[in-house]
Amino acid sequence: MDMSVFDLFKIGIGPSSSHTVGPMVAARRFLDECGCLEQATGIEVGLYGSLALTGVGHATDKAVILGLAGETPQGVDPDKVEDMLAEIALDGEIALLGRQRVPFVAGQHIAWHKQSVLPEHTNGMRFTLHLADGSQIERVFYSVGGGFIQAAGEGQRAPDAQVDVPYHFGTMDELLALGRAQGKRVGEMMRANELARMDAATLDAGLDRIWFTMRDCIARGLVQEGELPGGLNVKRRAAKLWRQAQEASPEQKPNGLPHDALHHVSLFAMAVNEENAAGGRVVTAPTNGAAGIIPAVLRYYAEDCRPSDAAAGIREFLLVAAAIGMLCKKNASISGAEIGCQGEVGVACAMAAAGLVAALGGSNEQVENAAEIGIEHHLGMTCDPIGGLVQIPCIERNGMGAIKAITAASLAMKGDGTHFVSLDRVIDTMRQTGHDMQAKYKETSLGGLAVHVVAVNQPAC
Repeated sequence: MDMSVFDLFKIGIGPSSSHTVGPMVAARRFLDECGCLEQATGIEVGLYGSLALTGVGHATDKAVILGLAGETPQGVDPDKVEDMLAEIALDGEIALLGRQRVPFVAGQHIAWHKQSVLPEHTNGMRFTLHLADGSQIERVFYSVGGGFIQAAGEGQRAPDAQVDVPYHFGTMDELLALGRAQGKRVGEMMRANELARMDAATLDAGLDRIWFTMRDCIARGLVQEGELPGGLNVKRRAAKLWRQAQEASPEQKPNGLPHDALHHVSLFAMAVNEENAAGGRVVTAPTNGAAGIIPAVLRYYAEDCRPSDAAAGIREFLLVAAAIGMLCKKNASISGAEIGCQGEVGVACAMAAAGLVAALGGSNEQVENAAEIGIEHHLGMTCDPIGGLVQIPCIERNGMGAIKAITAASLAMKGDGTHFVSLDRVIDTMRQTGHDMQAKYKETSLGGLAVHVVAVNQPAC
């Protein structure tokens, strides 16, 4: 596997990994690779397919502008984004990578090609840099899900493809076979692969930073109130429901009952995705639209499962979850625009279920079983955001996905790991289901729930 845990779990901002994080990365990469910004006189961007159809609700135009200005998803301050964008709009120009100033008006220099799809992926972008001598540099990029990007013709970037890792695997069956042959747990093998790229201190610090970012996102989401941006006037609910749960009298709060803890898990997941919808700091897990599931289940593990070494358990959880996400991305997809919400919420559910089983000491076979259950019961889930916003039904889906992950883990740990359908077969089924799914059910806001509510914020062609 040529991916790292840090390729899959990326710290960034909301509301979408494919429509916000990816385009920001692509815009900056385009200018980084041009190498002649001092000669630039203008910049144009064309958005195609799903990026054009739901880009306004996903803040794709804002992300592109930030990337052109030199910002990165992990480095930009979410609280300063609107001020930066307002300054560019007021000036009528943008400093490319913070250096070369050129005229820029979003309504003129960003084009929304809602009726056109570029050949390699539905999330396509065309960047054109105009130079002083009258020539221009043009490149096409694709945002292929989870914040991953690729230029036209290059295939998915794999920056660590040349690293000689000790445990090579392309399927779950191969990973299980390695575990049996070497007497290793999935988490141990994943850790060894990461240590081929970095030292142990760097790895642990990086994993801890991912968890701390997730934990902080939950905390913010549990206190923020008001309406989410975008025009649907959706009210945040997590904070109010959390406050009600904390203020309930002993008679109203049956301590220790399973549904009490699971209610909290739902709120944790919703809190993250409300933060995501508001453009806050989140971690792709494996996407922004499904970013709440793993943090919610991790907090459930840390607080309700009473681990003896929570830090070690959380690191193993993330490593094992990443292995499942890598397999899904490699052998199917994690892009809602390509495969539907089964590839986002379904994959996140499988990742969380597998991670929880591993952290609780389950066998490799139980890890595989939990992941299989998590995906199997999301097969065929469409991606139908109302108004192109990552709000309805996305926020509640994260709460439901987190509960399903815990259920899948529980079922798997009550068995011995043997079951009828393998994870590899379910991943392949998800890939085929996504291929067969009509385009209108894959993050275009042209089908499902999206067409039964008056759409808002639709840009002109």
